[in-house]
Amino acid sequence: MSTLLRTWLPVGAITAAVIAAAVSSPRRADAEPVNAQPTAQPELCATRLHIAMVGESAPAEALASTQPQAQFDALAKDPRFVERFSRFINSQLNSVPGATPAEDASYYMAKHVLTNDLPWSEMFVGKLKVAPQNAQQPMSEAVVTDDPDGLGYFRSRAWMVRYAGNEPGGLRIVAAYRMMQNVIGLQLAATTNAPDADISATGRKAAQCAGCHFTPWFALDSVAGVLGTRTGMGDTTRFTPPSGSPQVILGGVSVSNDRELVEALVANEAFDVHACRLAYRYLHGRDEVSCEGPVFDQCVDAFKKEKRITTALAVVAKDPGFCE
Repeated sequence: MSTLLRTWLPVGAITAAVIAAAVSSPRRADAEPVNAQPTAQPELCATRLHIAMVGESAPAEALASTQPQAQFDALAKDPRFVERFSRFINSQLNSVPGATPAEDASYYMAKHVLTNDLPWSEMFVGKLKVAPQNAQQPMSEAVVTDDPDGLGYFRSRAWMVRYAGNEPGGLRIVAAYRMMQNVIGLQLAATTNAPDADISATGRKAAQCAGCHFTPWFALDSVAGVLGTRTGMGDTTRFTPPSGSPQVILGGVSVSNDRELVEALVANEAFDVHACRLAYRYLHGRDEVSCEGPVFDQCVDAFKKEKRITTALAVVAKDPGFCE
């Protein structure tokens, strides 16, 4: 599969940053659960569901159904959905295409998780890795394999090198941000990209930078401190395990390495909220709005219980409001 059909990803280190979007859950609604309603325009509903799920118009038999949303379960197992959703996820977790197939690790991991009906958390904490099928040919198709030391795709070398960053002391700030963005949907934007900006630890302590690098619950420098350091660039990049003290994130969780970090992120409700936000973006092309609070809450509750991303999608796609 051509990398042009996957996603995009930014290049360069994150310097000072500011919050661009919150990762907290929408206010929990007190409304009664939404009851199933007969579909008023089943043909239009079938068309919308098929286009959203697999990117194609509904076939004749689907158009003839009086309960088109019941087709969701079959569509969720369709290879066309697996391919389309995996591309979507890759575009959400990166900003530009990877230079090699293995750099688009989230695409391959999403396909693996969907194909094998695994919990969505396996994307990030599973004992797996993504690597070129032929280790001597970086442009060869990437594959997902078992790895007792794996951490989803976060310890896959191509991903690590891609997000190694250029912090002068080797601190993996870019990787720290990407991990939080991928798992819980944290969104930050650099306050400056000036060529002469001081990206050293001293520069990051400036007032306009410290608010993201040192003081908040997601303090980038603190999180990066448990990821170890990198030396070299490109093919010569080498990674050293962390040797410092544990760091406190998420308002009181102590972590000392990358696995503890990611497991803490997955255990936080922000992970569940992000999964449902991804479901809305995939099916509606946007985030949820306030009037959809009851359905969004149902999505979060269902995802917490079942752990599958398809469960989150099902709540949204089967709700009567999807076809209104």
